[in-house]
Amino acid sequence: MKKIFTIILISSILISCSSLKLESASSSEEITRQILDLGLSHEDNIVEAGKLKNSNLTQAVTLLLMKARDEKIKKDADLKEATKVSEMVAISESGFDFIGPKVTKFSKTGILDTDVEHQDYYLKGIKDSSSGIVSHKLHLSIKHNSIKKRDYLSATLCDEWNTCNNKEEMIEVISAIATNCISATCDYIETIEFNLSGDSLKSQINTGLTLRFNAKKKSSRVKVSKGYLMGYLKVAN
Repeated sequence: MKKIFTIILISSILISCSSLKLESASSSEEITRQILDLGLSHEDNIVEAGKLKNSNLTQAVTLLLMKARDEKIKKDADLKEATKVSEMVAISESGFDFIGPKVTKFSKTGILDTDVEHQDYYLKGIKDSSSGIVSHKLHLSIKHNSIKKRDYLSATLCDEWNTCNNKEEMIEVISAIATNCISATCDYIETIEFNLSGDSLKSQINTGLTLRFNAKKKSSRVKVSKGYLMGYLKVAN
């Protein structure tokens, strides 16, 4: 019992000392860093922030602690996805061809039940046997119910704020198939590919890759997640 009491007393003294150091810190960022360095749970971090005498400082530090918590959750999720993706990348017997796992996404494009865009995509790469450089492609199939096919013409790289102001680049149209035609509409599946260099993929690894595929009257955005890029490039390099 005496030993337990001693441990509790020492812990209380250490926390008190850390609180004193926090008060002497010069900025909310520095205080936040010191609290995070204590290695406490998020709930205990918030308690430490509440001990600050300045209410404005408490609020600022609390917001920074919540941001740090959210960033850690996102980082852990990205690493988990990257591990899963890297295990699913298919490698040819020669070791020169790579195919990432297929990702399927749906998005609502209108008010009707048929106003749904269905996207299937994956990354694939080919390594040059002489230079060792890997060239990559995004393989994308877009399914939609429309009066006519969209005829995609180009692709544009978007930034992390989803602004797509870069120049339009050429795509390769693989196929455009019409099925289930009823009345004036059909289910169209338009398959296209877009060339990507290893450097261009690596430059997007911290944010994920967002591309806008442009047709005459319609555009479609494809988001390749940070975790997918990390996992794919871990293998296809």
